[in-house]
Amino acid sequence: MKELPYSGAFLSHCRLERALSLNTIDSYGFDLERLNGFLTRKNINAIGEVTPELLSEYIRVLYDVGFAATSIQRTLSSIRGYFSFLTAEGVIKADPTELLERPKAGRYLPSVLTVEEMLSLFSAVAVGKRRGVRDRAMLETLYATGMRVSELANFTFEQILFDEGLVRIIGKGSKERLAPIGGVALEWIKKYLDTERPFLSKPTSDSSVFLNVRGSRLSRMGIWKIIQRYALLAGLKKKISPHTFRHSFATHLLEGGADLRAVQEMLGHANIVTTEIYTHVDREYLKEVHRSFHPRFKVKP
Repeated sequence: MKELPYSGAFLSHCRLERALSLNTIDSYGFDLERLNGFLTRKNINAIGEVTPELLSEYIRVLYDVGFAATSIQRTLSSIRGYFSFLTAEGVIKADPTELLERPKAGRYLPSVLTVEEMLSLFSAVAVGKRRGVRDRAMLETLYATGMRVSELANFTFEQILFDEGLVRIIGKGSKERLAPIGGVALEWIKKYLDTERPFLSKPTSDSSVFLNVRGSRLSRMGIWKIIQRYALLAGLKKKISPHTFRHSFATHLLEGGADLRAVQEMLGHANIVTTEIYTHVDREYLKEVHRSFHPRFKVKP
């Protein structure tokens, strides 16, 4: 199938009837695109051919490729909503999602880059080439602030407080927080605004900071593709996504001695338990710290 039938109508229903946020609707759209790709590979040509067994296999695939339980829960919500909508509209006779089980939400160990790996990723950006300065400024901003990808995509001029070295971030539920950004990222943003953004900007462009070649704000998928390209160029073997920058931001701060509640504030976590997933530290690092600083380590009995 070129696309799932009535997917546009379903997303409109989510916006108008269910009053879901734009970020949630965008996520539902990505979920449906991903499902459609799976069904296409399974040679499914009509939505009525989708069975509970096929959807169960799809969920197992998501587990196998390393999707977090929380991501799978959201995927199930979008798929359930979509097929429930089709059933209510009379497009299909029976809802194939009724018997799908919901995975238990669990805490997982995030993928994190080392400081050296992060630097190699930055170095992979050829800033002398077209849009290179934009990409470097974007990556530096992600790492410097711990922004979510949706927060970066919606990032505007008005949110940058250059003199204070801060950014206003509009997070989940339209909650606003202030976060430091640091001099390096600010300098790259200034360079991008001076040298590249004027050529990307079109009469229809808004105040979004990071623009694509059409003058529109970069989408979350566009940001993801850019990161994937530089990860490949840098020769990094880890699974890397925009969220990897957020994980690395938090982990590097905590490993450097930052207070957990300060990191919680910068990440925009309502519950400090959410932030605690970043407090994992490599055993060898722990042993090295103990060996270097504990006053009793070198004392012979």
